[in-house]
Amino acid sequence: MASRHESQLSSSSFPLPKTRWWSKETVAIVTGGNKGIGFAFVKRMAELGLTVILTARDNARGIEAVESLKKLGLHLYYHQLDVSDISSIKQFTSWFTNNFTALDILVNNAAVSFNDIEENSVEHAETVICTNFYGPKRLIQQLWPTFRCSSTVTRILNISSRLGLLSKLRNEELKSMLLDEENLSEKQIEGLVKLFLEDVKNGTWKSKGWPKLWTDYAVSKLALNAYSKVLARKYKGKGISVNCYCPGFTQTSMTGGKGKYTPQDTAEIGVTLTLLPPQHLPTGMFYLGSNPPNIYSKL
Repeated sequence: MASRHESQLSSSSFPLPKTRWWSKETVAIVTGGNKGIGFAFVKRMAELGLTVILTARDNARGIEAVESLKKLGLHLYYHQLDVSDISSIKQFTSWFTNNFTALDILVNNAAVSFNDIEENSVEHAETVICTNFYGPKRLIQQLWPTFRCSSTVTRILNISSRLGLLSKLRNEELKSMLLDEENLSEKQIEGLVKLFLEDVKNGTWKSKGWPKLWTDYAVSKLALNAYSKVLARKYKGKGISVNCYCPGFTQTSMTGGKGKYTPQDTAEIGVTLTLLPPQHLPTGMFYLGSNPPNIYSKL
């Protein structure tokens, strides 16, 4: 995502509206909701009275997470979902359409990385790309007919990373392609990830200008950011908002518990952004968690 303009953002900059536009009829799905940031998103939205569906790849852990929230008096739903598996996505979508009339909010949080903080292996690059890029993309495509697209605006929030910003990409040809916002297509983005996987297979990925840090993860988020940009442009003004949110260095299992922020901190801001009043809800934005958080004005 290109970042041309930047302004300060904090939870107080976008307080929850005094008159809430949402109700218990407002339906939200959070992927990877059994722990970390996803769990904190689920908990906060359930506290605010939305109907929340927690999903998790590991069925036992998902059920355990739901039970822990129910003990707090929160009401929510659960269904197993592995976003790296198209059959799992289709099964989940079938369950959703049989039990709910429409979807208002989708938080694509589920993601994987197989590297420790200081490591940069691409041994599992295909799994990382499949989960972090194709997972959200395929889930959005399958759920698309269920989006409410009403005056309250359906919201897609893709949990991303600053590692996927265009500034991290050192291949000028690919960078120029991604900067051509009016002509950028899904086909081009898929071509980019296929090229990366070919470079990994050929052992040439280090010399082709890909991001230096957590390369496979960074490319997956670069692709997700670009896809979000395409969706935001295509459906602007049509009742759908698509934004990305980088929580910053957060204490999760992915970071080995290290980080400046707790999952609760980052979810508080993320949920507030997701629940902005329709008249103030942007699209095509990249929110960057920091201290205080920043907002990049364009994807």
